[in-house]
Amino acid sequence: MIRYIPAKRIDRIKYDRCIEKSQASRIYAYSWYLDCTCDRWDLLIEGDYDFVMPLPMRVKYGIPYIYMPSWVQQLGLFSNDLIDENRIKSFLKAIPKKIRWIDYQFNADNKLPNLTSVLKRNYLLSLDQSFEEIKKHYNTNRKRISKNCFKEYVIEKKGSADIFLSHYKKLNKSYDVLDQSIDKLNCLCQISSGKVNVWNVLKDGVFIAGLIWLKDKNRITYLVPLADDQAKKLHIPTYIINELIKDYQTQELVLDFEGSMVSGVEKFYQSFGAKAEHYSYYKKRIF
Repeated sequence: MIRYIPAKRIDRIKYDRCIEKSQASRIYAYSWYLDCTCDRWDLLIEGDYDFVMPLPMRVKYGIPYIYMPSWVQQLGLFSNDLIDENRIKSFLKAIPKKIRWIDYQFNADNKLPNLTSVLKRNYLLSLDQSFEEIKKHYNTNRKRISKNCFKEYVIEKKGSADIFLSHYKKLNKSYDVLDQSIDKLNCLCQISSGKVNVWNVLKDGVFIAGLIWLKDKNRITYLVPLADDQAKKLHIPTYIINELIKDYQTQELVLDFEGSMVSGVEKFYQSFGAKAEHYSYYKKRIF
């Protein structure tokens, strides 16, 4: 039987163990990550945390609804056991009727039944070869740029989150980035043990670009890149990605670019030889 568990009653140890063992494991789904990024999150479970589906929650005008928080791309159903379309459909039916608005993105391993959903694209690059082998699959332009000498730039690989976030806020001021989203990102940056990493790129000691990236057992996730127009002209994003690949080359990991439906961004990720995968965005309104 599928049960709905409110936030305060979730057994975090059992829950995280299920996420860890799941074939579809995503760093976004761990309890510590959701604690940082969600206003609140509840849970659907089956068995003794054999199947789990985290539900980020908010309330508007007294009505609870499910939403996708900033810095979270994919959630969905997780288990070490087989997940088929019927089980996903059962979990969707188990969402309490009082929740009348659902915006939810399933992980790429969850294949949705014939329901109202939209496929979105993500881009992955396998890191199981050497950097030189991976670079052979770059497009011509990316190969040319990668030959550039970046010796005048320094990457602080244990960079200051405060410095990164202050520049992030300035650069995105015109896009009305909410302080709340910055606070949630700052919460993630306080996580130790190498799960959340801040790289700042300096020239003559001055910040010019950076990246916040995530690491779990399967993936390096390209979470928050930061570069102004000048840094882009200098190809600093390529420099950062090349350094990330070099650090994790020949490992059984993928570099997850988090995808994009924006043509120019897609082409940038594809230029490194990244391949598309699809995940489902599920939307439901009950009026």
